[in-house]
Amino acid sequence: MDDVVAEPGDGGQVVGAFLREQRRLAGLSLRKLSELSGVSNPYLSQVERGLRRPSADVLRRLAAALDVSVEAFYVRAGMLGTSGSAVDLAEAIRRAPELSEAQKRTLLHVYESFREGSGASDAATSLGSAAVPSGFEQRESEQGSGG
Repeated sequence: MDDVVAEPGDGGQVVGAFLREQRRLAGLSLRKLSELSGVSNPYLSQVERGLRRPSADVLRRLAAALDVSVEAFYVRAGMLGTSGSAVDLAEAIRRAPELSEAQKRTLLHVYESFREGSGASDAATSLGSAAVPSGFEQRESEQGSGG
């Protein structure tokens, strides 16, 4: 396998923690994930503990076995930018000038409910309090159109 020994701060710990979280959410043992992905059990254990930094091919096989996007693994391994992270998405919604405040609250609420439904409630609570609007308000651009 084309991998390297992980060094402190190189992303090995992050990808290992993500792998462990996804494996547990899928209800799989290391042995079962090893069977599904074709990656050895001892190697998986080393990756989860942050001792090894897997190659793109290994991450692809793990993503397929766990039914997770390979990009999610690549981001955590430092192979892609981090623009796809949960914190960045919530922040992008908050900063979007083309959205009204009511639309932002609604999007954040929907996003938070999806995150909670997937078992990521800790990340969802870090998004802040996204109040649910009592109804869908008109966008500011439609309020003055008279129609």
